[in-house]
Amino acid sequence: MKALVYTGPLSLSFRDEPDAVPRNDEVVVRVDAVGICGSDMHAYHGHDDRRPAPLILGHEAAGVAMTGRLSGRRVTVNPLVTCGACAFCIDGHSNLCSSRQIISMMPRPGAFAEFVCIPEQNLVEVPHGFDIVKAALAEPVAVSYHAVHIGLKASARPASSLTAVVLGGGAIGLASALVLAMSGCSRIHVAEPNAARRGTVSTSGPFDAYAPGSTREPKDSTIDLVVDAVGAGRTREAACLLVKPGGVIVHIGLLPGSGGVDVRKLTLREVTFVGSYCYTMVDFRETVAALASGQLGALDWFEERALCDGAAAFEAIDAGKTAAAKIILRPRPA
Repeated sequence: MKALVYTGPLSLSFRDEPDAVPRNDEVVVRVDAVGICGSDMHAYHGHDDRRPAPLILGHEAAGVAMTGRLSGRRVTVNPLVTCGACAFCIDGHSNLCSSRQIISMMPRPGAFAEFVCIPEQNLVEVPHGFDIVKAALAEPVAVSYHAVHIGLKASARPASSLTAVVLGGGAIGLASALVLAMSGCSRIHVAEPNAARRGTVSTSGPFDAYAPGSTREPKDSTIDLVVDAVGAGRTREAACLLVKPGGVIVHIGLLPGSGGVDVRKLTLREVTFVGSYCYTMVDFRETVAALASGQLGALDWFEERALCDGAAAFEAIDAGKTAAAKIILRPRPA
């Protein structure tokens, strides 16, 4: 099969790889669409020890099941593989499973390929009439869905009364804003330094997209709920400045480092600071339903490119030359 393979820092090769062969409870999925994630970019820069070269990256996939009980049906892939038997899995917190794995991390090849193997229980059938390319957005949107619901649960007030800021206008940030809007939050600001991406955010929902440090940035200590979809020192610092007493910060981003957290403010102002990782299968299924029903908007904020041109897509993201919040790669012509 053809695959886009990470071969070293800033190096990707579109080449022949051994066909995907299922093991145990796995099935083969023909990949029709697969998104480029921020974690793929981290690996591309050589910053992720969990993704050593050579490796097929990519975990935001949708396509057609080729084997198993869903054979011939369109599916989207939950890439998070868990044991199903530990206390976390039994209690409904499978995202915290101590033996969790994810495709695109060793030892599981990813979905930047014509085919990928995944446990059958990780597949969700795509509703009839829903675009298979948009179905590939299920994974990143599920990350946001889980994070926003953690934040709303931690808040002492209903969503309709909250003022929120999302830090980052990429796919996770934009999706977080869309989930906030779906949940009834009416005052949503999105911080994004890239002007082209700010334009995408502004046209995707009822959001005030602003450049960090500009006059449109909300005042310090005025925000009820801050979602940090970047996870850098500067965004953690911004989150701590923006959040009001008794407010909530949800930290999703996974950039290296731990600086920027104002522990004194968190303590003296009783701010809740909570991390959010991935999603449960319930989150994933509910996300697919919300996407297909139109509750999260038109979903027109991505760009499609051929998998064979994947290396150029990575370079475009790296250079900030795309306005899209997400690039989705297609292994074969539409």
